[in-house]
Amino acid sequence: MRTTRLLPIAALLAAPLGAQPTSSKPSLTLDGARRVIAAAEQYARQNHTTGVIAVVDDGGNLMAVERLDGTFAAGAKISIGKARTAVLFRKPTKFFEDVVKNGRTAMVALDDFTPLQGGVPIVVDGQIVGGVGVSGAASAQQDEELATAGAAALGPAAAEGAATGPVSYWSNDQVTASFAKGAVLFDGAGGRSYMVHTSRREGPGQVEVHTQDTDIIYVTGGSATFVTGGAVVDGKSTVPGEIRGTGVTGGETRRLAVGDVVIVPNGTPHWFREVNAPLTYYVVKVR
Repeated sequence: MRTTRLLPIAALLAAPLGAQPTSSKPSLTLDGARRVIAAAEQYARQNHTTGVIAVVDDGGNLMAVERLDGTFAAGAKISIGKARTAVLFRKPTKFFEDVVKNGRTAMVALDDFTPLQGGVPIVVDGQIVGGVGVSGAASAQQDEELATAGAAALGPAAAEGAATGPVSYWSNDQVTASFAKGAVLFDGAGGRSYMVHTSRREGPGQVEVHTQDTDIIYVTGGSATFVTGGAVVDGKSTVPGEIRGTGVTGGETRRLAVGDVVIVPNGTPHWFREVNAPLTYYVVKVR
């Protein structure tokens, strides 16, 4: 009995000064796994593709899987394998695909090892908490893009070799069509802290105040009289973080034309008081 009592004390005394006997780290919850899948699914919809998305915890145990309509049946098994490989070996699976391509084929004999592009670790606060794998998109590159978009929903991808996010692209025809109706071009998918609007105005509008978003405006067509600052008249909260009013007292007036850029910090009233229609402009909303 005496020995049993003394061993833990001796072990603690032998530890370096200030060392802790246990450590804590973030862990992936079911809600977090669902957020990863939702972000990847949103990216898939935006790019008109398919795929099976699988999420595992830091031990490689399956937490959630979703198969998008039109994806081949075997995609589920492959995506789970990619997710497990990414987390257990702590690297994106493309790294291992390249290793095998370069001649180290003996690696394919490893258990629970799927060296196919499309799996990335999920990183929170600099620590790997899980993995996400995708199979069945239009290409291996797009598998990885969906997986990266999903992982980014919980924070930056800080694992070695992991991308910080997929590249988004819209053709000239898509952008023109978006400006024709005025629309959201990019809605912040994958946990991004920005959005891109292709805005269109046929006339003046209400005064706006965004309490959280900073607007970066670039005029591509038409012209307008633009008022910033001052005090909002009849300001009312419409949705959380958004205030609308009928006018402004005070403020600074500018004439905006094609090629002009203006940055409106969050919390600043702004108003298109007069518009030479059609007024078209990009708005990048940064939070």
